[in-house]
Amino acid sequence: MFDLSENHFSGSVPAWIGDKLSNLVILSLRSNNFDGHIPHNICDLQFLQNLDLAHNNISGVIPKCFNNLSAMATTNKTDKKVYGDSFYRFSWSALLVLKGREDEYGSTLGLLTSMDLSANSLTGEIPKEIGSLVGLVSLNFSGNLLTGNIPDSIGNIELMESLDLSMNRLNGEIPPSFSNLNFLNHFNVSYNNLTGQIPTSTQLQSFDNLSYVGNHHYGPPLTKNYASKGIPTDVANNGSSSEGNKVNSLYVSIALGFVMGFWGVVAPLFFIRSWRIAYYRMLDHICGKLYVFWATMGM
Repeated sequence: MFDLSENHFSGSVPAWIGDKLSNLVILSLRSNNFDGHIPHNICDLQFLQNLDLAHNNISGVIPKCFNNLSAMATTNKTDKKVYGDSFYRFSWSALLVLKGREDEYGSTLGLLTSMDLSANSLTGEIPKEIGSLVGLVSLNFSGNLLTGNIPDSIGNIELMESLDLSMNRLNGEIPPSFSNLNFLNHFNVSYNNLTGQIPTSTQLQSFDNLSYVGNHHYGPPLTKNYASKGIPTDVANNGSSSEGNKVNSLYVSIALGFVMGFWGVVAPLFFIRSWRIAYYRMLDHICGKLYVFWATMGM
């Protein structure tokens, strides 16, 4: 394990990590000031099960060579690790951020496989090669500048429990293959430019609107049925007519209020002298009463 998280380290992510620390299982550089690109040497860490580079200033694209991370590309997890003919059991613990929450994992650490690149400045498309990492339990690319479609290959990661692609610039539809993600219990694609109907599956329909807000989706589990361009169907059907009725009603109400107020109060005072005199006498009487009241209170 190599953990430098929550410090003030700066500069590029060291390329020598992939060369000199070839047996790494956990690499966490979370919450620092690292910048530059993700070095391709990271792809040489064949035993790596947990990669956390979140909350830095890392830019560039997500390396396609991530599919070389062998330990993430297998579903055969164990709490023992193999090196040659010898085995060792994970006897230490680590803090990992999974499903949006930081927890300490100990004896089960060897069963968890995660990748967190969130809150950086990564650009370009999500490489389809990510779909070969079928052992991933958690994948978080949120809070970047990623564009393009969500790769259909991510649906191959059938053991995935947590997937967060929110707050990017992704477009297109949620791939139909996401119906295969039967173990999802944390899912977020909010605040992108996604469109189309949400694929039908037990898991995807179990999340609330917050998982999809800021897009142009329609269909369950959204509370409103959205048309193909993201316009609610109840508005699309009644459309401009209902909106026009609301505007017309507003103008009519304003006009009636003006007429009633002017002709019911202002006009009689202006044209009828006796009303005008009585009105000002009443105001003078009220002002006198208030003056006496406040003077008495002051004494």
